Amino acid sequence: MDSSRFRGTTVALITPFLSNGNVDETAYKNLLDWQIEQGTDVILTCGTTGESATLSHEEHEKVIEITIQHVNGRVPVLCGTGSNSTSEAISLTQFAEKAGADGILSVGPYYNKPPQEGFYQHFKAIAESVSLPVIIYNVPGRTGSNIAAQTTLRLADIPNIIGIKEASGNLSQIMAIIKDRPKGFLVLSGDDSITLPILSFGGDGVISVVANEVPAMLHEMVHSTFAGNWDRARELHNKLLPLMEFNFVESNPIPVKTAVALMGKVEDHFRLPLVNMTEANKQKMKDILKELGLI
Repeated sequence: MDSSRFRGTTVALITPFLSNGNVDETAYKNLLDWQIEQGTDVILTCGTTGESATLSHEEHEKVIEITIQHVNGRVPVLCGTGSNSTSEAISLTQFAEKAGADGILSVGPYYNKPPQEGFYQHFKAIAESVSLPVIIYNVPGRTGSNIAAQTTLRLADIPNIIGIKEASGNLSQIMAIIKDRPKGFLVLSGDDSITLPILSFGGDGVISVVANEVPAMLHEMVHSTFAGNWDRARELHNKLLPLMEFNFVESNPIPVKTAVALMGKVEDHFRLPLVNMTEANKQKMKDILKELGLI
């Protein structure tokens, strides 16, 4: 299964809401167009940054459909379809396949804290339920448990499991996966601030929060490494690092959605239990955006 189309920069796209709490479909479609115009390689919808945890099942499916239909093949579309219930994850994944997704991203089961064999059987069952490419998502800071490198490498032998989004922050673990992975198995950074080091080990790109704000600059940074222009990549990394880090000063996606709202592209509405950014941090975000020429 060809995994190369998922290399590069994937934006973990925010989901804009209206003041009444509904999904702002107009703003969302405008974001899709802007991301593609700015060079983003892949769109991820319904990820953590898209506030998937507060989307109803009906909304989750609707946003997936809107994304696939509006993108209309211009770039690949990944759909977040993970769950801590294997049967629920399979149901969402099968829906995404029927809707025309190019691939799915499936997070490690949260709260349950499964053993490594549980991780393996969970992702194996999901992969076997569809013919879509599957990318695993390891984010122990949110799920409460880590998918070990050995488990990831076992899963890499399943034909349609084509990669992992690694957000463990454990560079030794990430290096171990890159070192022993089969040919074509993607290792994608799940942390913007360590994307450059992961690329230097042989990583394949990033599934990114900061791409919501600076898609063109992030794309240039990643593709500069592919072209061997490490000086330019380091220059862009250093320029973007303050924003990459400030995007997590409060729970994601509060800072990034606030930033995109300050840029005039969405309204900064959230669903509880998320709330608006503090005024002090909002002012700091304005300063960072001004420094980058974004507002």
